Amino acid sequence: MTPTDTSNYTTPHKNKTLATLLAAVFGAIGLHRFYLGGKKDKWGWLHFITLPISMVIHYFYFGKPEIVQYGFLLLSFLIAILEALVIGLTPDEKWDARHNSKSGKTSESNWPLALLLVLTLAVGAFALIAAIARTFDLLYTGGAYG
Repeated sequence: MTPTDTSNYTTPHKNKTLATLLAAVFGAIGLHRFYLGGKKDKWGWLHFITLPISMVIHYFYFGKPEIVQYGFLLLSFLIAILEALVIGLTPDEKWDARHNSKSGKTSESNWPLALLLVLTLAVGAFALIAAIARTFDLLYTGGAYG
């Protein structure tokens, strides 16, 4: 078999940078899980279902604080940020063994992934601190500060 012969490779190559980007941007609806595991990924569907659940809660609890209305979606977002960091920080060899064992290609992470990880960490930390601050504001002051 020649290096360019792809007849024995059965799965497409999964790009680690793209998976990290999908987790960071669209992770709250599970797009990264569907990219990696397909439509049968139960965790992907759990991420996805938080959007309609949040819309139903918004309908029935209109006028309540947003942290109450969109709590499930926010939790899904924070979990997706954590998943993005785990995906991006996985060593290339381990990534290839898990997702690209039958693709015939190897992964090579570069600076775009590192930059994406820094931005993801910053956004995730900001969102987590903001959610904690808003929750404590609602619990202890009744929302007096916003």
